[in-house]
Amino acid sequence: MRLLLDVSAVPTQPVGAGVYTVCLATELDTRDTIEMHLLTRSDDGQRWSRIAPNAIIHAVVPNSRPARLAWEQVKAPALAIRLDIDVWHGPHYTMPLRCSVPAVVTVHDLTFFEHAEWHERSKTAFFKGMIRASVKRAKAIVAVSGHTRDRLDAVLHPSAPIVIAPHGVDHERFRVAPRGDTADIERLAHLGIRPPYIAFAGLLEPRKDVPNLIDAFARVARRHPELRLVLAGRDGWGADAVRDAISSSGFTTRIMRTGWFPDEALAALFRQAELVAYPSLEEGFGLPALEALACGAALITTTGSAMEEVAHDSAVLVPPSRPDVLAEAINTVLDNPVNSLRLRTDGPKRAATFSWERSGDLHLKAYQTAIVETR
Repeated sequence: MRLLLDVSAVPTQPVGAGVYTVCLATELDTRDTIEMHLLTRSDDGQRWSRIAPNAIIHAVVPNSRPARLAWEQVKAPALAIRLDIDVWHGPHYTMPLRCSVPAVVTVHDLTFFEHAEWHERSKTAFFKGMIRASVKRAKAIVAVSGHTRDRLDAVLHPSAPIVIAPHGVDHERFRVAPRGDTADIERLAHLGIRPPYIAFAGLLEPRKDVPNLIDAFARVARRHPELRLVLAGRDGWGADAVRDAISSSGFTTRIMRTGWFPDEALAALFRQAELVAYPSLEEGFGLPALEALACGAALITTTGSAMEEVAHDSAVLVPPSRPDVLAEAINTVLDNPVNSLRLRTDGPKRAATFSWERSGDLHLKAYQTAIVETR
C-alpha cells in the first residue's frame, strides 16, 4: 500500500493531535507492507526523516498556516496523482476536498461544533466548514474513541464507514518506577520540581478546565501544607483565565507553571506525583490520562467524554466543572493509602490494553476500507 500521511500541521513541540500523528507515523514506519510518504512543511523534512527514517519525505508545504491550508486544497490533489498514491490520510480533521484518490480523515472531537467558545473564533469558522466537508468526502473516517464516533454520528451523520482507532501509549517510556526513584527525582529537580505535588499535563486551554483545578487545589492546600500544584504545559488560547485563577487562589507560591514540558521528563512527573489530575471538560481521547495510568499514577479525571472510556474503573471519576467534588476526590486519594495503592496498581493494567501497534492495525483497516469503498 502506498500511503501519503499529511504531517504538515504538526508543530515542533506537538501536543494532542500532533503527538498522535508523530506516534502513528513512527508505528507505520515499521510496517513492511506500507510505502509511506510523509507530506511535511518545507522547513521540517529533516525532523520527519528522523522520526520515520524509512518514509519518503515530501517537504513541499508552505510554512505559514494560511498558506498551508490553501496549499492543501489547491496543490495537494495533483501531488497525490503524481505520486500514484493508494490512499491519502489527513490526521488532523481535514483533507484535500478535490482529491481523486481514496482519502481517510481523522476526527478527534466535535468541540468546534458543540463548544465553539473553547476555540478561537477564526479557527472555529474554518474547521466547522472543513470538518463537515471532509467527513462528507472521505471514503473512511478514523474516530479516536467510541465517544468521538458517537458524537460524529449525532452531529454530522456521516455516510462513510467509521473505524474506531484508539491511541496507544509508549510502554517503554511510560512505565512504572518506584516512588522516590533517584533518576526521576534528579530529573525533576533539574526542572525545579520536588515532591509532594499534584500534576497536570496538557495545553493550557479552556477545555482543560485548569481554573477549576486551581480552585480545587486551593480548597485542599491548607490541609496539606507541603503539597504543590504543578501545571506542565505551554499556554494555549485562553490561558489568561489560568493566570487569573492562580493570582486569586491565595496560594500563588505553591502553584508552579512549567511552560513547555520536556518529553523526556513527563513520565517522571507522572510517576512521582501524589496524584495526576486531568479535569478536562471534553476530550476526543485524553492521551495524558492514559500515559499517567501507564506510569502507575493515581489518576483523577472526569466523566462524560473519552477519559471515562479510556480510564474505565482505574481512575477516580468526577463530574466536570465541580471544583468542590474534585477537591473531595483529591483528599480521598491523599488521605487513603489503600485507595491510592489500588489506583497505582490498576492503572498500568488498564494502560496495557492500549498500544500503538494495535492502533496502527486499526488505521490499516481504515485505509483498506477506503480503498474498497472507492471501487
